Amino acid sequence: MEHYINLFIRNVFVDNILLTYFLGMCSFLACSRQMQTSIGLGIAVIFITAVTTPLNWLIKHYVLGKGALAWAGLPGVDLSFLIFIVFIAAIAAVTQMIEMVIDRYSPALYAALGIFLPLIVANCAVLGSSFFMDQRGYTFAESLVFGCASGTGWAVAIVLLSAIRKKLWYSNVPGPLRGLGIAMIATGFMAMAFMVFAGLRF
Repeated sequence: MEHYINLFIRNVFVDNILLTYFLGMCSFLACSRQMQTSIGLGIAVIFITAVTTPLNWLIKHYVLGKGALAWAGLPGVDLSFLIFIVFIAAIAAVTQMIEMVIDRYSPALYAALGIFLPLIVANCAVLGSSFFMDQRGYTFAESLVFGCASGTGWAVAIVLLSAIRKKLWYSNVPGPLRGLGIAMIATGFMAMAFMVFAGLRF
């Protein structure tokens, strides 16, 4: 259990998928202007990464990997060249389900997220989570924890930036830096601040 707690904390704070690898920056910057939108999108990303990362682990190990189809009597089949497109398809399917649920139960949030909700399919933080899981050789349980941690780290980052941008409304920001410019600078400072966690021992 301690191993999984350490894995979760490390990937939320030390190896934050956004502030360390800068994955998922497009929706991060575009949807961080309103706190409600940031929280809603953050929760959606947590759910999607928590579902798609272990789902893609199962797909890799029981369908696409070398010898993965041995259970079907096809031990020599290797479909690993399809990993990229199948991972994206799995993410797209889960995202579509989330989109329908949000549209049904929270039309205001659905309208606020706009085009960025279906664009979660192209959010490289979600896809990156699945690829990191594969490259690091995680087990199924580790991939589940890692997926939750990656989404949580991304959500923490977007909520923090949203709070910072709200405070910046009342600041005397130089004209050329208003909007995206100051948001990028704030993101850089957040990334440097999160480097403090790199000294933690796990």
